[in-house]
This record gives sequence, C-alpha cells and structure tokens, in this order.
Amino acid sequence: METTKTPRVNKREFISRVATRSQLPIRVVNKVYESLLGELTGAVSCGEAVVLTSFGRFYRQDHKGHKVRFGKSNVEDYVVLKFSASSSFNRRLASSEYDAPPETYGTIGDAGEFESVIEGRELRPAS
Repeated sequence: METTKTPRVNKREFISRVATRSQLPIRVVNKVYESLLGELTGAVSCGEAVVLTSFGRFYRQDHKGHKVRFGKSNVEDYVVLKFSASSSFNRRLASSEYDAPPETYGTIGDAGEFESVIEGRELRPAS
C-alpha cells in the first residue's frame, strides 16, 4: 500500500507567507499570530464559540471517557477543539483559487495603523 504525503506548511513558513502577502514585517505578523492563537485558545477553553465570518467556527466539544477495549484502564473525559468551515470558505476551496491576490481576502492598507493596534494604542479611522 502506497502512502501519499500531503504538503505541509510549518509555522515559520506560514508566518513568512503572511508577511509577504500583507507586506508587514515578520515580527509584527508573528506577534499577531501568537495573539490570535492565545485569544482563540482562551475563548474556546472558556466555552465560547469563536466565529470568524467567511472562514469558520471554532468551538469546544466534550467527550465522555470510555473503557479501553482490551485493558483494565479507563479513558477519562476529555475536551477537543473542533472547527467547522463556513460555506463561503468551502466554496473558495472548491473553486481552486489558491493563488488569489491578497485583495481577495482583504488586507490592512497601512502597516502603521496596524502596528498601533498591536501595541495597544487607539486606532483612529483613516481620513
């Protein structure tokens, strides 16, 4: 039986691609990445569902423990992170627009405005 390897993108490559697409420094993209994951983890672990419009929904799902089939031990109750892609995201995947330009998904026009949000400063609307 022959196995096929699915191409994978690691964290470093992903951050590099986002930085290139958004024309933001890697340091800023990395900070946003860590902040997003931290906020997502915190919200979901508190039982909240995180809904990202036109992307999908992250939520917590509780599982009951069960007896191990051929052993004497039990598996304790546990929690898993679930993701459900939105229908618009699924349509994008089906249309094979993998190399779509950043404008398709929206970008931040001014990196300076973005960095002010990252650093916790108030963001004023662009005039």
